Amino acid sequence: MLPEVSRWLDRRSSTAADWPVPMLWEAKRAAPASRVSVVLPALDEERTVGAIVHAIRSELMDRYPLVDELVVVDSGSTDRTAEAAARAGARVVHRDDILPRVPALRGKGEVLWRSLLVTSGDIVCFIDADLRDFSAAFVSGILGPMLTDPSVQLVKAMYDRPLEIGDTVVPAGGGRVTELVARPLLNMYWPELAGFVQPLGGEYAARRSLLERLPFPCGYGVETAMLIDALHLVGLDAMAQVDVGVRRHNHQDDAGLGRMAGEIWQAVLERLHRDGRIPKSAGGLNTVFAQFERDAAGFQVRSHDVAAHERPPMIGIPEYRTRDALAG
Repeated sequence: MLPEVSRWLDRRSSTAADWPVPMLWEAKRAAPASRVSVVLPALDEERTVGAIVHAIRSELMDRYPLVDELVVVDSGSTDRTAEAAARAGARVVHRDDILPRVPALRGKGEVLWRSLLVTSGDIVCFIDADLRDFSAAFVSGILGPMLTDPSVQLVKAMYDRPLEIGDTVVPAGGGRVTELVARPLLNMYWPELAGFVQPLGGEYAARRSLLERLPFPCGYGVETAMLIDALHLVGLDAMAQVDVGVRRHNHQDDAGLGRMAGEIWQAVLERLHRDGRIPKSAGGLNTVFAQFERDAAGFQVRSHDVAAHERPPMIGIPEYRTRDALAG
C-alpha cells in the first residue's frame, strides 16, 4: 500500500460511534450549506424499503432533524415498493417522471443520476433499498465527516458483508465482485483508492457540488466510476470512510454477479481510455455477454447485452441549470 494511503487510512477512517446524532445536529445547525437529502434507489424492494424509511424518518427526521428530505426513486417496481415507501413516510418519485424528454435506461446509476433533479440537499446520501436489519447509523455515520469538516467531499460506508445461503452464513463471504474484480483493478490502476474497504458499497454521501460534476454510468459501474472520478476532481484527502457495522442484503446469483463485473470492467476501461493509459480499439468492445445454463438437453447459451451507457455530468443538463436558477 502506498505510504500516502496508509496515512489517509489513519486520518480519514472512523466508526459510526464517533458521530453521535446530537453532536451532528449541533454541527449541522452551525454549518452553512448543510441541507441533507437521502435517496433510496428501489426496484421491487417491498419487503425491506418500508423499514429503512421508517428508521431514517423516526431517528433522523422526527427525533433529530438531521435529514431534510427522504426520497425513494422507484425504477419500475412490479410489487408494492412505492406504496410501502410512501406509507413509511418517504416521498416517492418514479424514475420515468424525472426528465421525461430523455428516455430512461435500465440500471442503478441511471436512478442516482436522475435523483439529483428531484432533491435539494447540499449533501446527498444514497442508501440501497434492499438492506435488512437496517440501522439509522448507516446514514448518520456517513454524514459525520461531511457535517463536521467542509473539506470532505465524499464518504463511503464500510462494513462486514456476510454471505447468507439458506441457513448457512459465511461471515465474510459477501462482496465477491469487490474482491475478484473491483479491488484488483483499483490496486493496479488507481492504488490511491486501495484503502477503501467497500469500494462497491451502495451507501455513501457526497456534496452536490461534486456529484453534479460527475458522469454517471447507468448500471453497476457507477460506484467504481464515482470513486475514480472523485479522486481525479477533488483528491484522496477529500474522501473518507466510516465503519457502520454489518450489512445484510439479498445476494445475486453467480450469473448476475458476472454481468455486474462486466459493467464494472467497462467503466474502468472508459476511464483508462479517457486518461490515455489504454488506447481504444478500432472495433470497440463486444458487449454481448454469453453465459450458460444447463437444462434437460444440456448446456444452453444465454446472451445478455451489458453495454454500459453513461450519463453526462448533471451540471450540463438544461433542466438542472433551470432548476438551480429557480431555487436561487
